Amino acid sequence: MPAYHSSFNEEPDVRQVGNMSILPIKTKFRGVATLADPVQPDIIDETLDLFRANSLFRNFEIKGPADRTLIVLILFISDCLAKIGSARTVPNKIEATKLLNTLSVDSFPIPGDTNFALNAHYAPAASRADAEFLRSYLTQVRQELSLRLTNILYADGDVPSKWWMSFQKRRFMNRSLGT
Repeated sequence: MPAYHSSFNEEPDVRQVGNMSILPIKTKFRGVATLADPVQPDIIDETLDLFRANSLFRNFEIKGPADRTLIVLILFISDCLAKIGSARTVPNKIEATKLLNTLSVDSFPIPGDTNFALNAHYAPAASRADAEFLRSYLTQVRQELSLRLTNILYADGDVPSKWWMSFQKRRFMNRSLGT
C-alpha cells in the first residue's frame, strides 16, 4: 500500500525554494506566507489529515515539491507529540500551547544546513536571501501547525487525545528533525 501524497503537487505557479513548495496557508501569524482561501484546505490541514496514516510508512516516494513540504511538517508533528509526551507531567492545553510555540520558533536546520536530517532528498536554497525566506516561511508554518495541533489534541478537554499521543514514538521514514 503506498503512502499518501500531497494534493498540492499539481498546483500551478507555486514558488519553490530549493525544491520545496512555498504554499499559501490560512494563518493569523505574521510572516512571509501568502494567505490561502479560508474555505479550501491548505497544506497544514492536509498534513494533519495525512499524519497518522503516513507515519506508519518507512518509505515515501517523493512525487513533487509539495511532498517535500509535507514530509517536513509530518516530522515536525512527530517532534511536537514527542515533546508533549516527554513532559514530566501531562501538560494541560495552555502549557502544551506554550511548549509547542516555543518549539516552533526555536532555531532549526533547513535544507542545505549540515545538520538537516534529509539533505539527501532536498536541494539547498539558491541564495542566502532564499534561505532566510525559507526559514521565515517554515517558522510561520510551524507556529500555525502547532496551534492547530494543540486544538486537535485537546479538543475533548484538558488532557491530550490518547489516539494522537499513541503516535508519539512512531517515526515517519524512521527519521526525526531532531528539534
